[in-house]
Amino acid sequence: MPTYPETVFPDHTPETAPPASRRALTATADRLGHLPAAVARMAGSPHLLDGFLTVSGLFEATTLDRVAREVVILTIATRNGCGVCVAMHTAVLAGAGADGALVEALRAQRPLADERLEAVRGFVLEVLAAGGAVGDDALRAFLAHGYTPRNALEVVLGIGAYTMSTLANRLTRAPLAEPLAPFAWHPDGRA
Repeated sequence: MPTYPETVFPDHTPETAPPASRRALTATADRLGHLPAAVARMAGSPHLLDGFLTVSGLFEATTLDRVAREVVILTIATRNGCGVCVAMHTAVLAGAGADGALVEALRAQRPLADERLEAVRGFVLEVLAAGGAVGDDALRAFLAHGYTPRNALEVVLGIGAYTMSTLANRLTRAPLAEPLAPFAWHPDGRA
């Protein structure tokens, strides 16, 4: 992977960011207690930063439960090879007390033992593979696990939000924050 000079995608601060990104950077730093490099680098485009923060916030408010949302996110993050997102959302699941086998299967892109969560993972992959034109059988399989048509659309929202994030993180070469080092992940299976 090529390495850009740090000046191409700098780690902005509220003082150095484009004026339209400053409020979002300050709010993110206040909420998290630090400013992740992934967000600091996205700030180079106020529209991307605001778009991601808005869409990811909307996704967090959907009717999908927390673990199902994280399944969507980690499925996208591993598929797109975004180590920052995989580490960050592994930490989220660990903090939520998620089953270690679930987390490991998601990180390894393997089927999940929990059939209901596997239905989410499989549906994400089917939406991506079919470019949204999911077949009747795939949709029925998702709905058969207690999900709703609304949930199917919410999965699309999550795919959009985290495709935006994973692609931006890879483009800007966002580094992994030190607190996330225990959750490091690499697409080839290296930690």
